[in-house]
Amino acid sequence: MAIFTGAGVAIITPFHEDGSVNYEKFGEHIEAQIAGGTDAIIVCGTTGESSTLTHEEHIEVIRYCVEKTAGRIPVIGGTGSNCTETAVYLSREAEKAGVDGVLLVSPYYNKATQKGLYEHFKMVAQSVHVPVLLYNIPGRTGVAINPETVVRLCRDVENIVGVKDATGNIAQIARLMSLAGGDVDLYSGNDGEIVPLLALGAKGVISVLSNIAPRQTHELCARFFEGDVEESRRIQLEAMPLVDALFCEVNPIPVKCAMNMMGLEAGPLRRPLTEMEEENAARLRTAMEGFGLL
Repeated sequence: MAIFTGAGVAIITPFHEDGSVNYEKFGEHIEAQIAGGTDAIIVCGTTGESSTLTHEEHIEVIRYCVEKTAGRIPVIGGTGSNCTETAVYLSREAEKAGVDGVLLVSPYYNKATQKGLYEHFKMVAQSVHVPVLLYNIPGRTGVAINPETVVRLCRDVENIVGVKDATGNIAQIARLMSLAGGDVDLYSGNDGEIVPLLALGAKGVISVLSNIAPRQTHELCARFFEGDVEESRRIQLEAMPLVDALFCEVNPIPVKCAMNMMGLEAGPLRRPLTEMEEENAARLRTAMEGFGLL
């Protein structure tokens, strides 16, 4: 059984102006997501600025999210690292905190071979008992997890169950699902490709868009699974100007800007990320107005 089906939010981490984690607002965001129909919360991922959290903050943010969610929907902790031992440590701590699964990004900077990726993911997965999703995002990490490697891991390691794919390569994703024969749970890692990946057999999406439009993102997936592909496609196409605006600067700069525009108090970004350029912020505002968010 999949960890979740539908729209999972890649939730932001709100900060105070001094850079500390704003747990009060984080709790409000979690409640808003659950009220909006979000099907799962993915915490401490790229959108959650995990790369600038200390290990202690990382674990505490995951723990808080699990406690606040209180079993109402699944929580998946981002626990990947370019250091295998660090990924093992974070994954074990997330498991202790009570997550329903972990998300492991491919090791960045090191540029491991496919053999190295296989051994890395296998070692981390075997250090815990919760389900594991791989995260394939070569645009950020500098290395892709090949379809054959994904399938091999899902077949060889009992608790590696699937992959979040943000490659943007639809043909390669189709090849993955052809090779998988039902052995890989696929999630879209790009909000602009939800319907195409659902059509290829994906279980859902791990979404940035859901931070500001949880109900619409949930409905996009729900309508598809109910057989109303036309309505699902309509939501996808209507959302495209907003999706494009949300990625006109590196994530999570635009989505935090959008949340602040909506009065949701996402707070500032941690360096080296900086506030959105005025021209891009204006484009984002226009897109949000067009989607009915402002």
